[in-house]
Amino acid sequence: MHNVQESHAHFAHAFNLETWQLLQKENRTPEEEERMIGAAHASHCHWQAVGGVVEAQRGLWLVSHVYAELGLGEPSLRYAHRCLQLTDRHPEQMQDFDRAYAFEGMARAAAVAGDGGTAARYRALAGETGATIANGEDRAIFTGDLDGGNWGVLQEGVG
Repeated sequence: MHNVQESHAHFAHAFNLETWQLLQKENRTPEEEERMIGAAHASHCHWQAVGGVVEAQRGLWLVSHVYAELGLGEPSLRYAHRCLQLTDRHPEQMQDFDRAYAFEGMARAAAVAGDGGTAARYRALAGETGATIANGEDRAIFTGDLDGGNWGVLQEGVG
């Protein structure tokens, strides 16, 4: 029998994986979009139970990202702000890519919410920060993520 901590970790991983599978699916149904929102929140919730600051930051980013991909600016901004605040409060615990993703999250959320100026400013910060990611594979993954997805009012200038 698993203990509660192991169960939380299991579900955090499982819901994270489900979220990413749905994010990568084309032509999601409305039911799948709702499931994706729920899965992102569930992953974050389970990480809050067993993870630390890094897992909380990444969970907030994922929730923001899901809302941005669905074109829901207000909730995307809410979670992106919380992600950036946590990143700023605990820089010593973050990987170099965590800061880049926090900026990317703010940029994308602002873009989807229709705030082109804020979006452009944070996208530039994300690009600059992403270029300094030490690990080449991590840097390439980040760059691919930065270049794709829903960029709202910045859509024409991306890719």
